[in-house]
Amino acid sequence: MILTLTPNPSLDRTIELAGVLERGEVQRATASSQHPGGKGVNIVRALSASGIQSLALLPGDADDALVRALCVENIPHQSLPIGAALRSNVAITEPDGTTTKVNEPGPTLTPEQVAALLALTVEKSDGASWLVLAGSLPPGVPNDFYAHVIDSVRGAYGAKAPKIAVDSSGAPLRECLSSAPDLIKPNGEELAELTGATNGQDLESHPALAATTASALVHQGVGAVLATLGSKGAVLVTRDGSWHGNGPAIEAKSTVGAGDSALAGYLLSTLRGDSAQACLQQAVAHGAAAASLPGTLVPSVEETNPKAVTVTVLA
Repeated sequence: MILTLTPNPSLDRTIELAGVLERGEVQRATASSQHPGGKGVNIVRALSASGIQSLALLPGDADDALVRALCVENIPHQSLPIGAALRSNVAITEPDGTTTKVNEPGPTLTPEQVAALLALTVEKSDGASWLVLAGSLPPGVPNDFYAHVIDSVRGAYGAKAPKIAVDSSGAPLRECLSSAPDLIKPNGEELAELTGATNGQDLESHPALAATTASALVHQGVGAVLATLGSKGAVLVTRDGSWHGNGPAIEAKSTVGAGDSALAGYLLSTLRGDSAQACLQQAVAHGAAAASLPGTLVPSVEETNPKAVTVTVLA
């Protein structure tokens, strides 16, 4: 079972335009869609679509629009009541796949609610194969929250603790590195911010440079780095080596949630006992399939084509 924690979930609305987004102008949308979101929620949506047992943990009252949407879509979840409305995010997509996002900050959590969310995560981690700590932190949650979760889960279960992946950015991601997560999944910009080595565009354009940059994090104690690089696919760096996975050209319809689907594909592949290269192939295939779908739709494993992904060994 794969468990995800999303402290700052969102009701994601995607608006599709027929042309280029024009700032300050009135434009008509060609379509719109709405789904429960947040990185961990998206991962569970993708895993559930492939029949993988998973559970999304998140704050939210039972009558919140986001939590109701999870029930309607039959997404396995458990929410912690907080007495406040969850946030909404808006993504505007252009015909070439360019996506502009406006994300709200989310409700403020009290110290008692933060402690309850931590306790719920520790409790539900019993018997899980993976725990994914996903997304930004809402107001009221300290930047070292993910580090506390990692230490608490490992302290509770020792050798039986699940492997822990972190998909976040900025201070929450940086603060958790000292707790040595088993996997982190930055994109090019997040990897650049985390290491200070170069800018995100350079890393996305040069997979070998991205792998070299990621390898420094592995040397510091991180188990593995899966860095998604947009149209350039992704690189995977572990203690055993580095690889670049590059898929075929696609017609991108929306990049919203593509990175979440990539991580879902990687985790799914680890459950099958696949090699590192095969896990990377499935990750890239999942991300490409997600980008080919409109809005925030996520693919099932049957809708992916990992055989079309070329894996190159990097020095």
